[in-house]
Amino acid sequence: MISQETIVALASPSGAGAIAVIRISGKDALIIAGQIFQSVSGKSISKQKTHTIHLGHIVDEGKVFDQVLLSIFKNPHSYTGEDVVEISCHGSTYIQQQIIQLLVRKGCRMAQAGEFTLRAFLNGKLDLSQAEAVADLISSDNEASHQIAMQQMRGGFSNEIAKLREELLNFASLIELELDFAEEDVEFADRTQFEDLLNRIEFVLKRLIDSFAVGNVIKNGIPVAIVGEPNVGKSTLLNALLNEERAIVSEIAGTTRDTIEDELTIGGIGFRFIDTAGIRETKDVVESIGIKKTFEKIEQAQVVLYLVDGSRLSVDGAIDDLMIAINKTQNQYPQKPLLIIINKIDVISTETISILREKLTTNNHQPSTTYISAKEKQGIEDLKKQLLSFVNTGALRNNETIVTNTRHYDSLLKALEEIQKVKFGLQSNLSSDLMAIDIKQALYYFGEITGEVTNDELLGNIFANFCIGK
Repeated sequence: MISQETIVALASPSGAGAIAVIRISGKDALIIAGQIFQSVSGKSISKQKTHTIHLGHIVDEGKVFDQVLLSIFKNPHSYTGEDVVEISCHGSTYIQQQIIQLLVRKGCRMAQAGEFTLRAFLNGKLDLSQAEAVADLISSDNEASHQIAMQQMRGGFSNEIAKLREELLNFASLIELELDFAEEDVEFADRTQFEDLLNRIEFVLKRLIDSFAVGNVIKNGIPVAIVGEPNVGKSTLLNALLNEERAIVSEIAGTTRDTIEDELTIGGIGFRFIDTAGIRETKDVVESIGIKKTFEKIEQAQVVLYLVDGSRLSVDGAIDDLMIAINKTQNQYPQKPLLIIINKIDVISTETISILREKLTTNNHQPSTTYISAKEKQGIEDLKKQLLSFVNTGALRNNETIVTNTRHYDSLLKALEEIQKVKFGLQSNLSSDLMAIDIKQALYYFGEITGEVTNDELLGNIFANFCIGK
């Protein structure tokens, strides 16, 4: 599947900038680059050592396009495992395009999305899970997603899977050997050790599968819905969290007719806040659509912030009505973390707060509560700490392997199913040939993760999501 063509692409972001990097990879990379590059020292770049940088000019038919730095990475000591040349030129879009077009005329082909990393995988420089982590690293936009991508790119996940696969493969070989000597009724695989291995593999697989719940939200950002009645301060809270005037704030109830979303990083974790339309009975058609969207966003959210206007709680029966509303929300979304936020504490009497605290603490099933003033930005930092408490960051702090890729998650589930079949077979004294089938299937799913087992369609789907130039 490895193409013999020499490929070229812009490796830095498109558009004008101080500098741009153009990457070439393939067996003719040095030859083609040498046709358009003139070193200031007069050296031939094909004769230069790997991992060296040279100053010179891009020239064609006597016309000088730019003064550049040319970096050489000779195979196999390069990112792709092939000869690689990187040209650092000035960041004019005109210069970038002129150099790339010149290289294409000299024999390069424009690289496809992710083709450099695909070649790195095919040439054994990265396994498949490490290659996928490259794309995650490029798209990481907070500390946590960056940490996970780096850990996977450096082989943390691959090493864990490879170790399990190797141990299982050893036992599979012994069981296959038993089948060859079936007539002699010889046992090569120690059944007790085999059961211990299966228990250990099952434990690790379950831990990795469970980590996906955390990894997925860290990678994609944790959606947080801000809900409540109209005019309780939802938009003001969003603005206070983001520290900017992101949403329109008005005393007129029903101002927010559609959802407003924005992201914020708290403690290295990305949160995506969704300001929703106020929930109430209304005959306004547009507002009704907004309220419908509110319930859709609650369904999608990982955390729900139920905002309450504390200044309205001094009215007789208001606190009891609040308790009913909270219980209704909890019953409607029992699996979602719910945080009650009492807003406008700067105008609430201490007596009202005391009654409210008492009512909330007497019911053990009541969700967590925090008190803020979104307008005065009081209690916002405490709210952020509470949001972090909803995320299980223990595995992240301990630098444990966290699964973030849906493809890996699916393969782990299938591998676990096969391991459990093997365990059942072992405990039921099934014949070795039947167990060998399930062991082979488990090995297949392990191989899918790291790339020992691949096909063109799988690789095409994975690398199509990469940016061109990587």
